[in-house]
Amino acid sequence: MAAKKIQYSVSMRPNPQHEDDPQKAYASIQLTGKYTLDDLAEHMNEHYGTYSKGTFKGIIEDMAVCIRELLLQGYSVQLDNLITLTPRLRCKGAVSRDEFTTANILAMPVGIRAGRYIKGLRDVAEFEETTTRAIQRATLKAAKAGQTTADWTPAPEDGEGGEGNDEP
Repeated sequence: MAAKKIQYSVSMRPNPQHEDDPQKAYASIQLTGKYTLDDLAEHMNEHYGTYSKGTFKGIIEDMAVCIRELLLQGYSVQLDNLITLTPRLRCKGAVSRDEFTTANILAMPVGIRAGRYIKGLRDVAEFEETTTRAIQRATLKAAKAGQTTADWTPAPEDGEGGEGNDEP
């Protein structure tokens, strides 16, 4: 089966770090969809039919519980060539070390570093430009109404691009 090309759309956007600069064209990935745990287990079963979808799902769910436990103990978890998960802290600064308490710790996000199988995707990906999801919705709406033209001027809340926008 040939690999599907990654679809993207291009729109003009300001740089959030330099809002006074002129807008520039940026690409946004147009996601094909989302795989749930069930979907991933089924996909793995199609590749490696020796184990059932339920076996794959159970292993992944058990692994997630164990990874959570290890992250909460301060461990980094390296899944070989897949990813490395590392607990991090987001804090509110205190005026001195003595003033700093655990109340200054606002969140504990997880850092994700791609492993060998995940990083470098750009080097092997194939791309195909497409329209934005907003334009696709407007075109479909016009077609269903029997119109031959469509207004795809984005509404203020609609925005440009699609799911997974990559900000500049």
